[in-house]
Amino acid sequence: MPDWTYHPMRGLAAAVLGRRRSQRTALRLLASIGSRPAGARLIARGFGHRHPPEQLAGEIAGVPVTVRLGISVPPSLAREAVRAMPPLGAGFVEVSPVSAADAETVCEAAADRSIPLLVRACDPEAEAALKPHVDGFTSGDDPHVVRVSEPSVTAAATALKEPGAIVLARPGVLVAAGPGWFARVTEAATPTAPAPALRDVGRDPRRWPAWWWALLVGLGMTGAGLGAAAITLGPVLLWYDRDYLGMGLHELHAANHHLVHFLQHDRITMAGTMVAIGALYTGLAVGGIRRGWPWAREVYLLSGAIGFPTLFYFLITGFVEPLHTATTIVLFPMFVAGVRRTPHTPKWRLAPEGPEPERRRALVGQLLLIVTGAGLFVGGAVISVVGLTGVFVPTDLAFLGTSPQLLETVNPRLVPFVAHDRAGFGGALMAAAVAIVLISAWGWRRGEAWVFWTLAVAAAAGFLPAVVVHGVIHYTDFIHLAPVYFGIAMAGTGLLLARPYLCAKAPARPKG
Repeated sequence: MPDWTYHPMRGLAAAVLGRRRSQRTALRLLASIGSRPAGARLIARGFGHRHPPEQLAGEIAGVPVTVRLGISVPPSLAREAVRAMPPLGAGFVEVSPVSAADAETVCEAAADRSIPLLVRACDPEAEAALKPHVDGFTSGDDPHVVRVSEPSVTAAATALKEPGAIVLARPGVLVAAGPGWFARVTEAATPTAPAPALRDVGRDPRRWPAWWWALLVGLGMTGAGLGAAAITLGPVLLWYDRDYLGMGLHELHAANHHLVHFLQHDRITMAGTMVAIGALYTGLAVGGIRRGWPWAREVYLLSGAIGFPTLFYFLITGFVEPLHTATTIVLFPMFVAGVRRTPHTPKWRLAPEGPEPERRRALVGQLLLIVTGAGLFVGGAVISVVGLTGVFVPTDLAFLGTSPQLLETVNPRLVPFVAHDRAGFGGALMAAAVAIVLISAWGWRRGEAWVFWTLAVAAAAGFLPAVVVHGVIHYTDFIHLAPVYFGIAMAGTGLLLARPYLCAKAPARPKG
């Protein structure tokens, strides 16, 4: 479980299972999933963990490790720790203290290891029994080993930055800090370079960095959304709409006096979602990809991989919208250029640790934002399916005071025309939702103000037009709007809880 479920829910789990039992249950769950290759990858990727930099590699007791950061556990926890710790970011596990009576337990744990397992033996008999089964042995007087019992990320990262230093955490550190402690320490100890500025981009498009192309896609999506809103609030229908339908606004109004307003409500909501996507991509480009966060590129890629293919919904609806097609043709090559390279050099600057209550409140906010994004994804999928099948939900037909059959008798192209707007909105909502979920899950760090403002602008652009347009056209059915109200409450509460943490001031980078 990530920190954003561990801390908000640990009190409930302790109340139901008891404190010790809930901790062992969590460890066993992680061990059960982490013991399988696919499960370990799922935990590591789901938590947003990435490979540690080469500078943090080294060795302990002559054993090479990918990161000089590990955990020291008693024999009773050895088997679960060996299976659970690797996907959390630990570079090795030490079992200590081990006597001859514990040898069988440690041997069983060693059989499942995917990272080095070391032992601090109490007696020569234990060392002799375990020598064929473990990777090495540690001693209590090794000057390079720093044993930490407090969950301070700063202290552990400072120790880890020292060449050759080995940092060993006790189990209580993870209990207090949460499963994300290893990743937080690794990030804090990672050497970074200054982030590039606008003047570093240059004028030759062939040499433009990936983040600049990603920024252009974000600005392009924002501009397309604002353009769609202007059209909807102005002529509503463009020439190709009128050609496809064989009708203008007056004919549509004559067919059903709510129909034009219904089209406007669909299209304004879609325009707001496009602006939200533009805000999300702009934030990912400038705050994430530009500063070398590997996860930011992955969020951008996954969101675009869902959003761009929705162009092909026309194969089902039968209506090809020229502006939608043109926008996709222009932006898609930029999107590809934005993901063509994986960032290699970390260029971020982390804020120092703050008060722990501030982080705990932010974790609750993080959970609320992730739940909101997941709900939006489900909503987008449902809207897409409805748009590609039945097109209307019961509240739509109640507002229109008609049925699909009656609309088809007026014009057989009316329902496919509405279906195009409805399904396209669902696809855009899914693309935005993926970005919201993953930015919230992977980007939650103290001082990352761009995460707060990206999500806040996206929420405002997505929710406010939807609420306003429904009120203006008097389509105010509470059941229809309940998901919107719920999303506003969840996102607003989450952002308020997280603002002090995300917007904390990062220290200025030393010059020279």
